[in-house]
Amino acid sequence: MPAPSRYPIPADRARAEVVIDRSRFVCTLAPAATPDAAQAVLHEVQAEFPGATHHCWAYVAGAPGSTSRIGLSDDGEPHGTAGRPMLTVLLHSNVGEIVAVVTRFYGGVKLGTGGLARAYADAVNVTLGRLLTHEKVEYGALTVTVAYAQFSAVQHLLPSFEAKALSEVFAEGVTLQLRAPLERVADLRAAIGNATHGQAAFADDATAVE
Repeated sequence: MPAPSRYPIPADRARAEVVIDRSRFVCTLAPAATPDAAQAVLHEVQAEFPGATHHCWAYVAGAPGSTSRIGLSDDGEPHGTAGRPMLTVLLHSNVGEIVAVVTRFYGGVKLGTGGLARAYADAVNVTLGRLLTHEKVEYGALTVTVAYAQFSAVQHLLPSFEAKALSEVFAEGVTLQLRAPLERVADLRAAIGNATHGQAAFADDATAVE
């Protein structure tokens, strides 16, 4: 299944803290479009809390639920008690391109493996409740040439497909470079073809653009 071309990502960082048996778990959520970006957030949090017992982390540097670019670390906690439950929460959060760092300050009471796993997962879940997101949209480009008499009809189609003209060149006909959400480019192309009675001349197939 192809990756979605639009999905929620963090709009900014979010932070929350849970306290369990005197241990403090401070979770930081941040945007992370790449593994390097996730590591940069980790290093910043480590520098902010140098006296912490652990800095456990997990990231999903792709679309929500995608496992193509993920990472995790228990940072000295018992194997599977921190990074894995954190990653599981992120993978089911419906948010992409996100990193979680949970900073633990040990409170003197051992929580056991089950208790640790719940604590790290809870810290991420609580912080997700404070996270603001916005939609990431992958766009595609479409270049088409139409007759002057058809130009207005094509212009009127664009809003229905969330499309905009990046350039318009007026010569023997009108050549438009269009941008639209990638998932809508094929339908836009078909609609332009219908509106121009098959007379529109399209350039190469759509390619992803910023």
